[in-house]
Amino acid sequence: MSSQLTFSELASLMKSCAGLTVDPKDLEKRPDCAFAEYNLDSLGLLGIVSELEKRYGKPIPAGPETCKTPGEFVEAINASLMAGA
Repeated sequence: MSSQLTFSELASLMKSCAGLTVDPKDLEKRPDCAFAEYNLDSLGLLGIVSELEKRYGKPIPAGPETCKTPGEFVEAINASLMAGA
């Protein structure tokens, strides 16, 4: 596990936390595509944030669960992780 969230890790989390199979390359190629197009809702994002808090052993401030795109989400999570580094 790296110190920053990648699109590949996000795809894996979407599968394990929300049951959605997404090609990580698609997330990376289309970071501005709405989560709604992947059928990921705010509850799914909350589950992903919760899992990330467990993995990194620290709370993630509120905000990432309201992101609308994979690019926004990855950026918000990584900013949060860097702030706590």
